[in-house]
Amino acid sequence: MKDTIRQLIQQALTQLVNEGVLPEGLSPAIQVENTRDKTHGDFASNIAMMLSKPAGMKPRDLAEKIIAALPTDESVTKAEIAGPGFINFFQNTQALASRLDAALADANIGVRKAGPVERVVIDLSAPNLAKEMHVGHLRSTIIGDGVARVLEFLGDDVIRQNHVGDWGTQFGMLMAYLQENPITSDELADLENFYRAAKKRFDDSEEFADRARGLVVKLQAGDEDCLALWGRFREISLSHCQEIYELLNVKLTMADVMGESAYNDDLINVVNDLKAASLLVESNGAQCVFLEEFKTADGEPLPVIIVKADGGYLYATTDLAAVRYRSGVLKADRALYFVDQRQALHFQQVFEVARRAGFVTHPMHMEHMGFGTMNGAGGRPFKTRDGGTVKLIDLLNEAQDRAYNLVKEKNPELAEADLRNIARVVGIGAVKYADLSKHRTSDYSFNFELMLNFEGNTAPYLLYAYTRVAGVFRKLGKDFSEVEGQIVLDAPHEQDLAAKLAQFGEVLNSVGEKGTPHILCTYLYEVAGLFSSFYENCPILTADDEAQKQSRLRLAALAGRTLKQGLELLGLETLERM
Repeated sequence: MKDTIRQLIQQALTQLVNEGVLPEGLSPAIQVENTRDKTHGDFASNIAMMLSKPAGMKPRDLAEKIIAALPTDESVTKAEIAGPGFINFFQNTQALASRLDAALADANIGVRKAGPVERVVIDLSAPNLAKEMHVGHLRSTIIGDGVARVLEFLGDDVIRQNHVGDWGTQFGMLMAYLQENPITSDELADLENFYRAAKKRFDDSEEFADRARGLVVKLQAGDEDCLALWGRFREISLSHCQEIYELLNVKLTMADVMGESAYNDDLINVVNDLKAASLLVESNGAQCVFLEEFKTADGEPLPVIIVKADGGYLYATTDLAAVRYRSGVLKADRALYFVDQRQALHFQQVFEVARRAGFVTHPMHMEHMGFGTMNGAGGRPFKTRDGGTVKLIDLLNEAQDRAYNLVKEKNPELAEADLRNIARVVGIGAVKYADLSKHRTSDYSFNFELMLNFEGNTAPYLLYAYTRVAGVFRKLGKDFSEVEGQIVLDAPHEQDLAAKLAQFGEVLNSVGEKGTPHILCTYLYEVAGLFSSFYENCPILTADDEAQKQSRLRLAALAGRTLKQGLELLGLETLERM
């Protein structure tokens, strides 16, 4: 609806330019917002206030002229001026009802992408291998997955790229330790302890550290023995990751792994091409790129190190090779990087070097989708009691155990298998939703009690809201798709729910554009609240007559489908009963 109003305003502005009321060359960003008070209309725009100065008119006078120039449209019953010059638009409830009927009949619930369909590469998860995934990997994994799902639903061609850290110093360290301590594959499966022991040796012994660095160089040069050892570590690590992805209901498979090692053969080409473009400079034995726009706090040029003094490559080198692959081979229109926002400077530098070196051969918009940290109580870093890193699998298992105890307390008569399944859906969903519902750039404090609460903006509340809708249709013995008749919007609670359901496509387009799943979480929470009010105030199965009953069933069915689809796009499973 907002898009329709924006188009109507744009047509009115074009007419006013032609009439000489407005000067030529204006290209304002037309803002249309939902009104807080529905007695003042459904939508409002401040366009007259924005353009009053270039028009040389008072905002209310310009608003009058814009309203007079608005083309007629069946979805808008009237437009009127409010306050200092806002234009309020009143939606035609009949036209809205028709839109919702069409959405109910549509496999995509009436959702379409606002702009052209694109090929999008999404860089997500990207754990460092050779040790188990920890809580720090959660945000990249689930935020990236949520945005990927939304873009797919909108029709984009999405390519997931799990840029795992499967190359570099940590592997030299592990190989050096394995040479000193030959062990079996079974022992190697406990990666965490093996890594910890190797790291301690690396930190304690300079001789060991030098040997580890030497093995990295041998690995990068393609030494067969080193490659065989590396392959063992990689395989075990990836199998650990895959178990986590499946438990989290994240759409990542082994086929999506495109780690640092995949670009190893191209790194020398990256270096040579940077030399050819006259971008590479030697500094203290290292090969660097200096960009004038990046300086230290003292105003000194800030290097992008491409090759270290010892001949080793860095993250920047691999990331540049990845940019070239994603643009030149994958032909991506967008590349979204879901990486901790502390890496913002790194990506700014990499993107700029890639552009200057001509690595972006297919026009590709590169966006760093940074996110904040997940903290423990009181905003402190999230750690185990002994100060160690919290394994992600331990956190997810605890979530399921806590959910099990909650569900069992509420439903002690349920069979054990049902209890375990509900606990899995609720527990994992609660962890994911608590994260996704926060703006990705914010830090947040992890709190089991809050996230497992059945009240407020939580996964349990939304899952329960969906089961309420499903319960109506279970009583009826019908599916969402089996409801006949037409939607008629008479009661205020019907109209409020309908207006919100009509915003689904707009919300998903916003998530896809900004990479912010919390917008979808807020929306689903609002849908659940409005459905609850509708359910309590507008009898469905005991409606006044058959036509009203069918209308309300259709509205409930659309609410159910919207909740289910929205939760699925966030990567949450739903339950038919709880």
